[in-house]
Amino acid sequence: MEPKVSIIMGSTSDMGVMEAAAKILDEFEIPFEINALSAHRTPEEVELFAKNAKSRGIQVIIAGAGMAAHLPGVIASMTTLPVIGVPIAASMGGFDAMLAIVQMPPGIPVATVAVNGAQNAGILAVQMMSLGDRELAVKLESFKESLKKKIVKANKDLSEIKFRFKTN
Repeated sequence: MEPKVSIIMGSTSDMGVMEAAAKILDEFEIPFEINALSAHRTPEEVELFAKNAKSRGIQVIIAGAGMAAHLPGVIASMTTLPVIGVPIAASMGGFDAMLAIVQMPPGIPVATVAVNGAQNAGILAVQMMSLGDRELAVKLESFKESLKKKIVKANKDLSEIKFRFKTN
């Protein structure tokens, strides 16, 4: 089994956030890899990874980083693959990381999800990949329908809660 998605984080301390992306990819049965690479501490390894990811069969890169959060942008500068940035709340509530990831210069896009939004990064990777994979698209449609059903059920459950002045 060869990976199609690469989950990269600046440090293994980010795994608590990034595992949400791994869980989504696992649920959709998409082979993936997880590695720690640092734009500041291991720049040569980041360059080697980014320049070789496509030839290894990687289709999407999910890169999480906190604080200065250069990792997603550095990777995006060295590949034509889509890069999804996950700002990690390491300081300033993750706002610093979000700004670092979202404010890329023209020509170096990084799709950016919410602070600690690795689950959405995983879903976005699935959505990108489903464009060329009908079986995956069907799984994605089913997943989205299940989200709708959860809300419908939640409203049904809420309708059964009684209060004296509750009107619905």
